[in-house]
This record gives sequence, structure tokens and C-alpha cells, in this order.
Amino acid sequence: MPFRRQTRLSSQQQVTMLLPGMAFRKSASISCKLISSRRIHLSKMSASQVMVDGFQLNYEKAGAGSKVALCLPGALGSIKSDFGPQLSSLPGKDLTIVCWDPPGYGQSRPPPRKFSNDFLRQDARLAAQMMKNLGYDKYALLGWSDGGITALIMAAAFPQQISECVLWGANAYMTEKDIKIYKNIRDVSQWSERMRAPLEAMYGKEYFKDTWESWVDAYVKIYEEENGNLCRDCLDKITCSTLIIHGKKDPVVPIEHADYLHNNIKASKLVVIEDGKHNVHLRYAEEFNKIVAEFLNG
Repeated sequence: MPFRRQTRLSSQQQVTMLLPGMAFRKSASISCKLISSRRIHLSKMSASQVMVDGFQLNYEKAGAGSKVALCLPGALGSIKSDFGPQLSSLPGKDLTIVCWDPPGYGQSRPPPRKFSNDFLRQDARLAAQMMKNLGYDKYALLGWSDGGITALIMAAAFPQQISECVLWGANAYMTEKDIKIYKNIRDVSQWSERMRAPLEAMYGKEYFKDTWESWVDAYVKIYEEENGNLCRDCLDKITCSTLIIHGKKDPVVPIEHADYLHNNIKASKLVVIEDGKHNVHLRYAEEFNKIVAEFLNG
């Protein structure tokens, strides 16, 4: 599908992509916009488990390439809900994709998910240790939403291991406006049945409700106790080539966050999808995968 590139000349590179004729269906609620394209995919690969610091972590691997990329899901996300189009199209003879279920999500249960003020930093540490246990000493990161924040923390903390970083729908801090958005989607009973169904099928109604509410409450607590800092202090430590993709119409993570990341990560490129919202990798999967593949192969 054709698009127009517009490049901003600076020490960093920004590319704006205009994808004509592509638009999301309008939704009455932010919750619909947040997870409207999440679907449980039936993977042809068998899941595997690895023990990391007392957690039995679930992962899947596809492809046979020497270049490796780790996929990091969003809030309450999993391999099966968040990366179906990437697992089916990105891997090949040149690229191996590894996806994990973070502790307490997907099939990385029990134990249930626990949220502390540093839960994303714990995810970063566990993900890095998992990759080490699997024998990978150099790999790229593909992180969506919460997974994008985890990717930023990993890129800063483990610069020798991370070759490239791709993130979308991510933020380094929270504002009062962000917290209002999270509070507005806390009550899952206000979501439509169609929006709840995939996550309720994966977790059960009670676990999904309790875990989602705990996730929102954790962000509110970080905002109140940590001045909204998620990983703002990490950005100047990121040295790997970084691709930031953002839907200009993302109702969950406003575009100011993508601009902030781009302006504060040295070797970064920003791609803005004009009609994109929070789930650009699912809604515009073919175009998204092409952008990522070009970046990783460049």
C-alpha cells in the first residue's frame, strides 16, 4: 500500500507515514479502542517453559535466523493475544522471534500477577535472564505498551545484549491526563461483551477483573508515589538503534509520549501512523511488519 514519507532533518531521524484509506472503526469507549483487535491466535508452535528466579515462564519461538528478537506484550497481554500477526509473518531464515508471557500473564501462571511500583523493572530483569537461560547473548526487542516500557528499561540496563529496540504505544512517564484515562477503563463491567471475551476466555472472569483492576491501581500508585516516573531516568542510557512507532490517534497513550521518547533517546527514529491508534501492529499488521523488518535488516 503506498504511503508518503516526510523526513525531519535533525540529529535523530523521524519518518511520518501517511496510510491513505485506512481508518479504525469508531468506538464508543476507550476500552474498545484499547483492545479491539486482540484475538487469541492458535499457534502452530508448541509452547515451552523455562524456570527463571522461581517463575515458570512460558515462551514460543519461530524462525531459524541468526538474528533474534524478543517480543514483549502489553498489559495482561500474552503471546496468543498480542503477537499473532508478528509470529506468523516476521520469522524466517534470517530472523528468529521469541515471545514470552510475563509472570502472571498468559500461560506463565501460577503464581498470579503481582504489581509493585517496580513491576516493569522486574519484568525487564526476568526477561533478560530468560533470554540468557535460553542461550541468547544478543537480540533485538519488540515491545508494545507495557512491553515497550519494559523494552526501554532492558535497553538501558543491558546495552551489551540489546542490538535494536522497537517500541510502540509506550510512555516513559504519566501525567494527570494519563491517569484519568486509566481510571476510566478500570471497571471492566463497562466494557462490551465483545471486548471482554478474549481476555475472559484466557484468564477467567474473576482473574481478569481482579488483575486488570490491580494493574490500573498500580499505575495510579506509581503516579502518586513516584511522580509518574516509569522509566524516564533510563532514556539517556539507551545506546542501541531505536525505532518508535506510534498511532497519531492513540487514545490510551497520547502522541506527546512518542515525541518525548524520540527527543530523549539518542539513536532513535519515529514513525507516526496517521490513522493509527493503540494497536497499530494488529490493525495494520502487514505495513507494521514491513517497517519492523526493514529496520531490523538495515
